[in-house]
Amino acid sequence: MKEMKNLNILLIEDDMIEVMKLNRAVSSLKLEHKIIEANNGEEALRILQNKKNLPDIILLDLNMPKINGIEFLNILKKDEVLRYIPTIVLTTSSNQKDLLECYEIGIAGYVLKPLRYEDYISKIEKLLAYWSINELKKI
Repeated sequence: MKEMKNLNILLIEDDMIEVMKLNRAVSSLKLEHKIIEANNGEEALRILQNKKNLPDIILLDLNMPKINGIEFLNILKKDEVLRYIPTIVLTTSSNQKDLLECYEIGIAGYVLKPLRYEDYISKIEKLLAYWSINELKKI
């Protein structure tokens, strides 16, 4: 079986409880992934300006102040370098319009945050396992 690699994950999430939940899930699963946190799209874009240290994947919440998730995706996909970073929407929105718009822009996945913590852990575990065995483009 292919070895799972540790990922550099950029988490773009304005809800600190959700940030803590993801960090707790990763540590309780005994995963060694590095999580870089951005509280909004503007902060994420500042982090992404350093092209020498880009994340392997981006986990993106849709409902954020300043730049929302869809606006952020549009900016990301216009950049010749950043457009290749797999971006997974991690949201509570099951809005079909959001889902379609995100896939049209070019996301790698759309994951609904379950209410039960056990279900959340299970989804995060599968999501990160999938991306840690993927061949990711070195930018």
